[in-house]
Amino acid sequence: MLATLLATAGTGTVTITPLTKAGLSGWLESQPPSAAAWVKAVNFTAEAGSTAFLPGEGGAVARVLVGVSALDDLWGLAGLPGSLPPGSYRLDEQTDAALDGRAATRLALGWALGSYRFDRYKKAEKKSFAGLVWPKHADQGAVQRTATATYLLRDLVNTPANDLGPAELANAASALAEEFEAALDVIVGDDLLDRDYPAVHAVGRASPREPRLIDLRWGNPDHPKVTIVGKGVCFDSGGLDIKPSSGMLLMKKDMGGAAHALALGRMVMMAGLPVRLRVLVPAVENVISGNAFKPMDVLKTRKGLTVEVGNTDAEGRLILCDALAEADSEKPALLIDFATLTGAARVALGPELPALFSNSDALADDLLAAGQEHNDPLWRLPLWAPYRKGLDSKVADINNVTTNGMAGAITAGLFLQEFVSKDTPWAHLDTFAWNSASRPGRPEGGEALGLRAAYAVIAKRFG
Repeated sequence: MLATLLATAGTGTVTITPLTKAGLSGWLESQPPSAAAWVKAVNFTAEAGSTAFLPGEGGAVARVLVGVSALDDLWGLAGLPGSLPPGSYRLDEQTDAALDGRAATRLALGWALGSYRFDRYKKAEKKSFAGLVWPKHADQGAVQRTATATYLLRDLVNTPANDLGPAELANAASALAEEFEAALDVIVGDDLLDRDYPAVHAVGRASPREPRLIDLRWGNPDHPKVTIVGKGVCFDSGGLDIKPSSGMLLMKKDMGGAAHALALGRMVMMAGLPVRLRVLVPAVENVISGNAFKPMDVLKTRKGLTVEVGNTDAEGRLILCDALAEADSEKPALLIDFATLTGAARVALGPELPALFSNSDALADDLLAAGQEHNDPLWRLPLWAPYRKGLDSKVADINNVTTNGMAGAITAGLFLQEFVSKDTPWAHLDTFAWNSASRPGRPEGGEALGLRAAYAVIAKRFG
């Protein structure tokens, strides 16, 4: 149970009334003149995110008014858990009764997501969040599922690399496997060579924290196969093509794709969807030592293709190619990968819009529609075939980068596409996994971007 969503109202529970600008005047007309006068006196106009406190007897707060853009706005109440005085709150009876299940669920989820704080390393006194009594028609299971998965994702991305390396990422997968009685196989170090994951080994071998391939399986083997792959670069120095300090600063989040994969796996298992789930996470650190892989090395891959290394800072696609080849070998009914893959996607779309690539128009359309429905937008970019020639190599089957520096997100997607069969419905989400600034319900730091949309598609297709 989420701590800030309460089963029942307690003594002193305060009423919250969400109001749109259009609905404010009608509400004021239904109130006693004194209340309407107070609202006008404090200049409350129901601007989204604004609040007004109505006084009660003895100086207590009788009601909180909050401006929302719409009554089903996911983020409408998300700023309140941390800004209201700690205590118990509930929606006013009229609003609560009028909200349908979708709207009530969205408001409750926004409250839950606004109740997250990453304070693992803070000694300062921890402030309590305000609690909300569950809205009457909210889907509590959906809120629990989405919020706990998002918390997991944020915690993983926010944890610094000194405390989250490949082994710790595997431990997070192990905890999930234990909770949901899933099978877990972790291939570590030189065993990656013995079991034919050479690209994962090559990228991660320079670190004393050994690379590994995390492989979680859950569900009935007779059910449709759904496979999720996540890029798990726990820190990316750029390798021998070393990043500048400014480019390295946020690289603890370069395992954000893995965090999304584990979080999405958690949602699927928590919902008990009738699928055969597989989560594959190649987990490495891309650092420098005497045995680091080098520019112009030629690497073997699980699929048998050879890759010339044009740049060691394009390592994510190298570890993903082995994982995708293994995922594709089982011919899943759906294959999704998440990766904090390219700066080019951020230049094109900014931090809030993951770039979506897919070899299936139907899958892409479903993901885009789910993104709109669940306030988790994606933007499709093309796997533009004419750009594939830019990845040609004179000495290997393919290069991991182009030489002209253009269309970097697209050419990265084209590289990954080489390791997925044409008849496997596949989507690649190039996500930022980070909030650069705080907004209601979305604190600065690690963030789920594309998670809710991906789950909605899986649930719709197979649930």
